[in-house]
Amino acid sequence: MTPEPQSTVTTSPTPPAAVVLHQDGALQARPDVPTATLKSAGHVIVDSLAAHGVERTYVVPGESFLDVLDGLHHSDIETVVCRHEGGAAYMAEADGKMNQRPGVAMVTRGPGAANAHVGLHTAWQDSTPMLLFVGLIPFAHRDREAFQEFDIKAWFDTGAKRVMVLDHAERASEIVAEAMFAAMSGRPGPVVVGLPEDIIRQQIDPALHPAIPVAAGGMSRTDAAALEAALADSKKPLFVTGGNDWTQEAADELTSWLERHHIPAAAEWRTQGTVSFDSPSYVGPIGYGRPRPTYDLLEETDLLVFVGTVPGDVITDGFVCRQDWNKKNFLVTVDPSLRGRSGPVSRQILAKPEAFVRELADISLPVKEEWKAWTGRMRAEQEQFAALPPAAPAPGQARMDTLMANLVPRLPGDAMVTFGAGEHTNWAHRYFPTRRYASMISARNGSMGYSVPSAIAASLAEPRRRVVTIAGDGEFLMNGQELATAAQYGATPLVIVMDNQEYGTIRTHQERHYPERVSGTQLKNPDFGLMARAFGGFGITVTEDKDVAAALDAALAAIDADGVFALIHLVVAQRVKAY
Repeated sequence: MTPEPQSTVTTSPTPPAAVVLHQDGALQARPDVPTATLKSAGHVIVDSLAAHGVERTYVVPGESFLDVLDGLHHSDIETVVCRHEGGAAYMAEADGKMNQRPGVAMVTRGPGAANAHVGLHTAWQDSTPMLLFVGLIPFAHRDREAFQEFDIKAWFDTGAKRVMVLDHAERASEIVAEAMFAAMSGRPGPVVVGLPEDIIRQQIDPALHPAIPVAAGGMSRTDAAALEAALADSKKPLFVTGGNDWTQEAADELTSWLERHHIPAAAEWRTQGTVSFDSPSYVGPIGYGRPRPTYDLLEETDLLVFVGTVPGDVITDGFVCRQDWNKKNFLVTVDPSLRGRSGPVSRQILAKPEAFVRELADISLPVKEEWKAWTGRMRAEQEQFAALPPAAPAPGQARMDTLMANLVPRLPGDAMVTFGAGEHTNWAHRYFPTRRYASMISARNGSMGYSVPSAIAASLAEPRRRVVTIAGDGEFLMNGQELATAAQYGATPLVIVMDNQEYGTIRTHQERHYPERVSGTQLKNPDFGLMARAFGGFGITVTEDKDVAAALDAALAAIDADGVFALIHLVVAQRVKAY
């Protein structure tokens, strides 16, 4: 990135916020701070974020938003300084998946904003609440081709729920409240806020704008009657959970209801854990990596109830299966537009998962023998699918099967996994025991480079939990430099890099369409274990299957004893020889 010119503008220290924003949205004056005290708009933005419950922000600094950085200096919000804007945006997106409020990233104009765009696309397709603050050129320089000038609305308008620019300093707190509301309301998603460099330095009244309540919707009496009737008529009902808009309480209550009624639930691709991996009602993930075609399950059921998501591209195998409008599909989502939906809609229930489940708990139905048989059959298939391979090593080169067979028994019950995109993710889909909501954090838009940043965000948000990330060799190097961020802020994930010296997913497609013509997919990699040690963590490279278990023990011991991240570089064989 081109270095930014130094500014001669300085700011003076300012006092803390004169008011406190409570959870009910009410403002209360602080008796120790005069309400007439002025503060810069940048500082008021920080106060507003803190009042909305933001605990940390992921930042690549820029001169364009120095006043906000200065406000963070005395704030309780942790400032996590990242090594690339893409990594910062991924961390904020992952943070938004784990919490009941948006994750927050801050980057500078032009190149910084461009680098962060990948995280916005992830948040858009994954329905993740996220705020991206972008420092801008001074208002007075606009439309003059100033250094790093760009049109923020033209760049982001098609990939964000809203793009807002603070052109009036006195609206600083209001803009934050509006951005928070936009990111969380309806179908969650990313919001971009532009901060002109000169506007955020202006002194304003520090009073904070109240939080804007987000409607959760709910299941009406007619909705409940229609769902109850559909369930009563059904012999093979199936719930599908998904999205990032759940609470643990709602997940627990739904699981309990499903188990009482012997009704099965599947998980949308890469959202496993809402219904526990161990639940007798959980029948596995739907999407890429499933051993049978998606349509087998979707076409057999006579009633589908999607909660928190809709049947989209991946679930319907490219808009192919479950397209018969005589099929019954109930879609529970607070998004009235049903964006991304494919196939029939019997009824839409406008509700967030928590509101829906609260009303669902009042529906009690006699359990049918067909339900028990249907659920039991699919549960048996899932248990067989998820059964661990032998833990004993095989002769020769290291294998992911051996690693997972040894890793899973060593995991605590609340362990969580993150990953990006690639064939290496199939081992997590299949074997990782997801027992809580948001115990699987991934990029459903197939974005590479997500593994390490998401693991850092997860470890910082949940420092007492075991966080594991599984990366491919191609995916890892896209944001592997964020291990420096992990070391700096004490994040302690276990990073597993599966190295098969290729972009494996693309190689698979290539073999299918252009057999024996491998092109543009082969890689030559460094020693990732050595790289991890250079960044200040534990690192080990494993090439022989017999060494896998010992490497796992050493890595986990380093995390627990030394408080550092650990990386296992697992060098595996290519599935097919390169021609």
